[in-house]
Order: sequence, then C-alpha cells, then structure tokens
Amino acid sequence: MTDPSLTPAVPDGSGDDSASAAVPGKYDAEVERLFGIGGPLGPAVGGFRPRKSQTEMAKAIAHAISEQQTLIAEAGTGTGKTFAYLVPALLWGGKTIVSTGTKNLQDQLFSRDIPTVRKALSAPVSVALLKGRANYLCHYHLERTLANGRMTSREDVGYLRDIARFLKMTQTGDKAELARVPENASVWNLVTSTRENCMGQECQYYQDCFVMKARREAQQADVVVVNHHLFFADVALKDTGVAELLPSANTIIFDEAHQLPDTATLFFGETVSTSQVLELCRDVLAEGLAHARDGANWASVVSVVEKAARDLRLTFPQDVVRLSLPQIAPSSDFFPALQKLKDELDGMIDVLEGQAERAETIEHCRQRGLELAQKYKDWQVDPKAKVPPGQEAVYWVEAFASSLQLHKTPLSIAQIFNNQREGTPRSWIFTSATLAVKNDFKHFAHQLGLYDEPAKSWPSPFNYAEQGILYVPQGLPDPNSMGYTDAVLDCALPVIEAAGGRTFLLCTTLRAVKRAAERLRDEFERRGLNFPLFVQGDRGRTELLDQFRKAGNGVLIGSQSFWEGVDVRGEALSLVIIDKLPFAPPDDPVLAARIEVMEKKGMNGFVHHTLPEAIINLKQGAGRLIRDEGDRGVLMLCDPRVISKPYGRRIWQSLPPFKRTREQAEVIAFFQPPPA
Repeated sequence: MTDPSLTPAVPDGSGDDSASAAVPGKYDAEVERLFGIGGPLGPAVGGFRPRKSQTEMAKAIAHAISEQQTLIAEAGTGTGKTFAYLVPALLWGGKTIVSTGTKNLQDQLFSRDIPTVRKALSAPVSVALLKGRANYLCHYHLERTLANGRMTSREDVGYLRDIARFLKMTQTGDKAELARVPENASVWNLVTSTRENCMGQECQYYQDCFVMKARREAQQADVVVVNHHLFFADVALKDTGVAELLPSANTIIFDEAHQLPDTATLFFGETVSTSQVLELCRDVLAEGLAHARDGANWASVVSVVEKAARDLRLTFPQDVVRLSLPQIAPSSDFFPALQKLKDELDGMIDVLEGQAERAETIEHCRQRGLELAQKYKDWQVDPKAKVPPGQEAVYWVEAFASSLQLHKTPLSIAQIFNNQREGTPRSWIFTSATLAVKNDFKHFAHQLGLYDEPAKSWPSPFNYAEQGILYVPQGLPDPNSMGYTDAVLDCALPVIEAAGGRTFLLCTTLRAVKRAAERLRDEFERRGLNFPLFVQGDRGRTELLDQFRKAGNGVLIGSQSFWEGVDVRGEALSLVIIDKLPFAPPDDPVLAARIEVMEKKGMNGFVHHTLPEAIINLKQGAGRLIRDEGDRGVLMLCDPRVISKPYGRRIWQSLPPFKRTREQAEVIAFFQPPPA
C-alpha cells in the first residue's frame, strides 16, 4: 500500500518565466530547426530525438546570449542541457568560456561533446582546453628533479622515467595523457610548477612552456573550456590565464553551477599551509646548494623552519581537525608555535636576502618567503576592528595527516562575485540539474548575488512515476543513534538481494562507508550472494565506476564524490540507497559563522541555509538513479526525518515525482520479472 503522506508533488516546470520572453527571440525559429526532426543534430548524434524541454531551454539561452543577459537555468536529468547551451554558444555566443564542475567533465566536453556539435552544425569555431598549471609538465622542474635524483621509492623512479619519455612526445604536456602514471602520484609535485615556484619569463624554457602554450591557445580560441576551480583561482590569484580571457569574452557558461558557491568561497578566501613552507624549504636547500654553497649552512637554515612548521601541525594531535579561531583555547600550544614559525621564516628570509644576488632562483625563493610570511602575519583578527558589511570573514584552522592550513573565509561571496560580473556587458548562463528547492531559486541566487535575475526550470522528459519508486522504510531509529548504519543495512539487504546487486549505497560519512563495507562483505559471504563489492578509496573513482559497470551486478559504496557527476545508464544500476539526509556537519566553522550572522538578522539558519543546501545535495544523489528513458529503479531514502519532521514534506516535494511507498514488499515486487 502506498502511504498517502508520500503523494508526489508534480513540478509545474515554472520558475521565473521572464527567462523566456513572451516575444519570440530572434533565434527561436533557427533553434526549432536545429533541434527538430530533420535537423542537423539527428544524423550527428546517435539516438538523438527532439525533446521539447531541450528546445525550449536552448531558445532561452539563445535569447540571453543575444541580449547579453544573465540566466539561471535548471534542467531536469535527461533534458540534454549540454547541447541546449552548446548549440547557441557555438553559433551566436562570440568568444565563449564554458566552465564545468570537474576536470573529467572538462575533458568530456572538449574531446566529445563540443566536436560532435561543431561537426553537426559545421560551425567554424576554434576550441581550447585550459587547466590549472599543476596539470602541465614543467621543463625546468623535471630537469632539476632528474639532476637531483631524490626519489624515495623504486615506483617513483619508474614514474620519473615515464615522464621524461612523455616530455619528448607530448604536444600539450597535459598529465592526463600519461595514464601510466597515476594522477595523484607524488612525483607529479616534483615535475610541475606552482604559482609560487614558477620562474615566469626568467625561465630558460619559457618559450616551450606548456602552461604558456595552453594560455596562448586559449586567448586565440573562440570557445575555451575551463573548470570552476581554475576560473575562481584566476579571479582571486590572477594566475591561470582566465584573467586574460575575461575582457574579450562575450558569453560565460557555468555547467554544474550548483557547485559555484562552495568553489567561489574557497578561492575568495585566503589560505596558508605548512606544506607550502616545507615546499619552500625544499627549494631553498636545492637552490642554495646549487648556486651559493659557501654562502650559508643551508641544511641548518631550512631544518629549523621545517621543524617549526611540523611542530605547528603537531599542536593538534588528531588526524583531522576543523576549528574556528575562537574555539582554540588561549592556552593552546598553537599560538606560541605559530609565532615560532613566523620568527624562523623571517630568519630564513634574512639569509636569502644576503645571497639573492647570486642567482635569480634564490631571489625567487626570497620573494616566495616574503609572500608566505605576509600571509601568516595577515592571519590575525583584531576583535575591535570594524568590518564593513558584506566583508565579514571567519578565521579557522584545518589539520590533515601531515599539514596544517590556516583559512580566512568570507561569510558571503555575493558582493565579491557581483563585482566580478560588473563592467563589460556579456551573457552569464548558470545551469545544473539542481539549482532550485521546490522550484524556488532564491537560495542559489542569493549566494552568488544574482538578485532579480531571470530563472527557469525545465522538467525531465523521464516518466518517473512509471520508471521508479521512492521508498522510505518504516521502523528506522533516529539517524544520530548508535548502530544506525547497521539498522539501515538490515533494511537494505533484502532490497539489494531482490535487485540482484546493481546498487549504489551513498553515505554521508566515511565512517559509514567503512562500516557498510565491513558488514556487506560478511553478509554477502554468509548468504552466498555473489555481488562484487566496490568501495570508495580502494581504487580511483573512474576505475571503480568502470568495474562497477562491467560487473553488471555490483554494489558500490561511496560518500560525497559519488553523489554527483556519475553516470551509470542501463541495468547495471537499479537501486540507489541514501543512508541519511546530507546535512552539513554542525561543527563546520564556516557554516556555524554563517548561521550566526543570519540569525542576528532575524533569519532562521536551518530553514534559510542548512535545509536548502541539503535538498540540493540530495537531488544530486537521487539523480544517479534514472539516467535514460529505459532505466528503471528504486530510490531508497532511509532517513526517517523525511516523514517525521515538518520540513520533510519540502524535501520529498523537491525530488523527482516517483511513485512513493513505505512497504518493502512493494519494492521487492518491483524487481520481480513480469509473469510470462
């Protein structure tokens, strides 16, 4: 029996209808032709068929481009939003920057989607791919690493040999082309540059530099594909080549735009890390020994700074820590250790000053030292200082296994981002499958300062009521209770078995991932269930997904990185289980400070921030299930608060309009083959 309290709310597809003007746009007829039966996209794209929502979205984007307007565009899964923005952009967008959520999506756009559309339209546009400098091999740092030969493992020696060979063959220097060396191998840090250690025009390899070559190509191209991290790093640091592109850009398109507030917050803040100090020490030692061996006892000059940096990290004995400045006890060892690091860093800078004229590389190290020292000095807050409205920030520390980061994070990026959008008129398109909460765009728009900008939602073409079920199990305990993960697994096991594996189990914490993996391994063995288990962390995300797809009956357990940007079509994925509503941890220093400011203004932090964030995140997780017209499946949402709490209704009304049930038997029957 279907629970009447779970009757689906059917989205009306509305938003702010000003996005598509009542007067037809000047490109409407052409968009209809391109996306219609007999249009050029059909022969070029396998399986392409006209979709009303895709055509309407493309019209709205074409209108925004022609009028140099801003548009917030939410497109349900399956709308085909990539083509809906690429067609108008390639034909009428002028110089266009397309920014995506991840490097994987960036590569997909550049290698597959844009070439397909360009060929279908016979559009004479040039396209460039631009990534952050850490993705490109650096001639200078490779040469220095080969000369120093300081490899810590035989594996790294082999990788370095592969990289040296790769240098002679590659046109781009993009490390993604060298699949043999894992993307996260530590050796890449020794053969790529950072903003701090790049020699710039003083480098002997400047003319051959892959970073500079990529930037030159981007400046000349009609369409440039970047990612959000790169875009905002440039706005903040002016170091990625986007700054040179922006003045001439007519159109900026953000795909996966729901990620923008977090990414922008990351880069509009300031961070300094002990690992930056250790990296500087490594370079000071190398350059000092190479160019001024007699100028100082370089080993002892750097060792006192290294020790001070490591001692600062050790003032927090835990593996992972996130604390705001007011949460650190005044008596903590952290404060004297921080002062000690500042003093030792100043001492090393004095030594570099005396030797800087002996080599440009030593002078470069001195400049980096001064920058770092300034950042550490700036990480101080005067409680009496008056902060202008809109410029409030939270000071906090984050400890990892071997480094400590000091952050200064703005509480709101709306004003900063608005400043970036001022000046030259151009169109700004923000698109994603998840921007609204029950067709309300206020939360997303206000975070980025997009007040009163047109917003519109286009519904998914999928028949969710026929293709799937939303199942909220009965009898689960409070999500904060002991043993909650085991209670979820007790409910999930019969459903996983009925589904024949083919499951994503999406958890909100890594602890839950670990517990679920232990338990399911035991249960599958005990019950004789031959379902391959894939666990986040065992291998890279791409490899795990490839193996999951090939297996056809696998169970994949993951946390945040599997909630979005993952596309598994067909029968390999038929069940998505979400253990808890994805509320941000209440001890997050930035969230706590934001909520405090909101509540001082008389707003409710939970209703106006925490809940909308969780809903947008949940919509991403739910979006993994139905990826095609032929997909069928069950979304199992285990958190009882979706039924028991007053805000629960707002949550499930924001989800796709699946048939809804609380009965396990109905779900198991869904997976049974139809009678012959």
